[in-house]
Amino acid sequence: MHLENGLKETKFIRKAQIDPFQPHDYYNVDDLLSDDHKMARDAVRDWVKQEVSPIIEDASEKGECPIHLFKGLAEIGAFGPSLPAEYGCGGMDEIAYGIIMQELERGDSGVRSMASVQGSLVMYPIYRFGSEEQKKKWLPKMASGEVIGCFGLTEPDHGSNPSGMITNIKDDGDAYILNGAKMWITNSPVADMAVVWAKDEEGVIRGLIVERGMKGFTTPTIHGKWSLRASITGELVFEDVRVPKSNVLPNVHGLKGPLSCLSKARYGIAWGAIGAAVDCYDSALRYSQERIQFGKPIGGFQLTQKKLAEMITEITKAQLLAWRLGTLANEGKATPAQISMAKRNNVHMALEIAREARQIHGGMGITNEYPIMRHMMNLETVLTYEGTHDIHLLITGMDVTGFNAFK
Repeated sequence: MHLENGLKETKFIRKAQIDPFQPHDYYNVDDLLSDDHKMARDAVRDWVKQEVSPIIEDASEKGECPIHLFKGLAEIGAFGPSLPAEYGCGGMDEIAYGIIMQELERGDSGVRSMASVQGSLVMYPIYRFGSEEQKKKWLPKMASGEVIGCFGLTEPDHGSNPSGMITNIKDDGDAYILNGAKMWITNSPVADMAVVWAKDEEGVIRGLIVERGMKGFTTPTIHGKWSLRASITGELVFEDVRVPKSNVLPNVHGLKGPLSCLSKARYGIAWGAIGAAVDCYDSALRYSQERIQFGKPIGGFQLTQKKLAEMITEITKAQLLAWRLGTLANEGKATPAQISMAKRNNVHMALEIAREARQIHGGMGITNEYPIMRHMMNLETVLTYEGTHDIHLLITGMDVTGFNAFK
């Protein structure tokens, strides 16, 4: 009799306090969003449920990138959503961009990467540093998904130290001759073009648009990944590639160019990681209410409640951090150091939640019946790319102390 009453009480509390659609919005963050933000979120969420969720486990298990999703990502406005509408982009604000990345990563980090690279690392530098001719040529086609791009900065021997790059260009009249290689490049094997960063003969870093089909330009695929398996990753190899000078981004010199692109992408990741965390939390919460052990749902045990309570606390903190960062970004006040803090905190938070959620699911947590292990493996990469966990810690450290620990 006591057990029966306890179960009835548990069910009553669940119905009374847990919104089945927003169990993760503990501080009513929705109230901080505009109607446009919510419309964008709901449209992307519906698309993810219809197009991504039914196929993503199989794609990840097989290590195959669902490249047909590029078209759908374009249709929902996921490519350059905060870039101006005059170039065929979304014309939305930075919070809308973040929310879109959050919903995409709730589906899969690799799908968010497909959009993040296209919008933040390729379209953004063309918009910010390109000529008007370059903007009109590339941005509308990229926003529509007609052209897919990738971003070449990291090299086999230069990751956290991009200034040490050896990829270089030499003057050859109306063109530059490009030599070198880039590594760990999302989208590269299927990309139509790449924004590549290389040193000129004076050692100054320049940005170039390198197009598929240019002689000496190849994009071999990287195989054997245990993480981001539904995202396609490769190299960029340049062997005496002749790049017209009209393909050089005219309005940027030095490392500030690629670093500003990384800030844009890191901002999106700070939001995106929340999506992965929410998916793990939602799954763990539902499982805790349904899985019976010792005669009652495991959600009724103190240690399970501890896990769930800590998970929703960390998600809420990350949501508020991202929202505040978004308001600063809208005002043009978000600093690279502030973005680094959010990226580092939120990705680490999501990875820890994935691990705790796996424990709540028990043995079932390692199967593809639930999304936990896929998110966990993906987040191991997200923790490292766009600046490693430790590098972002040092960025914050330098910002608060004034001392450069990188040297």
